[in-house]
Amino acid sequence: MDKVMRMASEKGVVIFTKSSCCLCYAVNILFQELGVSPVVHEIDKDPEGREMEKALSRLGCTTPVPAVFIGGKLMGSTNEIMSLHLSGSLTQLLKPYQA
Repeated sequence: MDKVMRMASEKGVVIFTKSSCCLCYAVNILFQELGVSPVVHEIDKDPEGREMEKALSRLGCTTPVPAVFIGGKLMGSTNEIMSLHLSGSLTQLLKPYQA
């Protein structure tokens, strides 16, 4: 859990993904289209990936990936991010991190 929290707070927008996940790809593209370059950690390519996946679940992710952190705070997975985006709240949260 410590590694996940440390990585999540390294940069403004951090996404934990798996390389084969289409929803992870879609969330990453959404952030790029909103002018944000997130740090992407592919947990399936990390030797500690299984432990990271368990830690993300313990933090409250309904699905382990994608797990999106903004400003070190867990925002959720695809459903939560899309809800924030459709309500207009995501843009406000991302303002400090837009290029």
